[in-house]
Amino acid sequence: MDEDFEYFLSKGFAPAFGCRPVTKETFNKYRGKLPDRLLGYWQAFGFCGYGEGLLWVVDPEEFEDVVEAWLEDTPLAGLDNYHVIARSAFGKLFLWGKKGGQTLEILSNYGMLFPTPPRGDGLFDLEIRVFFSAESKDDCDFYDSNDKPLFERALKRLGRLEPDELYGFEPALALGGVERLENLAKVKAVEHLLILAQLGEKEIRENEAIKALKEGRITP
Repeated sequence: MDEDFEYFLSKGFAPAFGCRPVTKETFNKYRGKLPDRLLGYWQAFGFCGYGEGLLWVVDPEEFEDVVEAWLEDTPLAGLDNYHVIARSAFGKLFLWGKKGGQTLEILSNYGMLFPTPPRGDGLFDLEIRVFFSAESKDDCDFYDSNDKPLFERALKRLGRLEPDELYGFEPALALGGVERLENLAKVKAVEHLLILAQLGEKEIRENEAIKALKEGRITP
């Protein structure tokens, strides 16, 4: 535990629940690919839900196919070795690049990818601390067509999520669905994210970030 993670928990994300211990094999697989600080959080807490399931720290291995599906046929494919380190209850994905750090978020409901330029200083343990301390419940929530947050209402209507679930729209927004509470359902996270990756053209929102990655303005 450090002061940044304590601050994260203090903002309504505690207590952790649905925790699964991380195996030695998983630690070995991601050592050197993800920050030691993140692996320390894994060791202390495991893969867990926070904020009653609003944010989940996940096993990246379970999302390897999701990463491949979302980056396929985009300018980001092959620019870095990306891993999902966390996700929201609504399928927002937070990805870590081995070379660039926390430089990509995916808003799956809208088919949008948000790359950001890498810091370039290589201080990845500090960056992962900042990632958690800067996270907010508002940022993880999803908003309906009237710009009202959905999580608390979805939690009350549908119940708490299991570690392998998220709240998904049926029909999907890409198929004409509308951001309404009554259109949400519990769905299997990985399967739903794979389906969303195939619906419509993906939209990259920050071209300058892609340029920075292509030009190698990163610290391995």
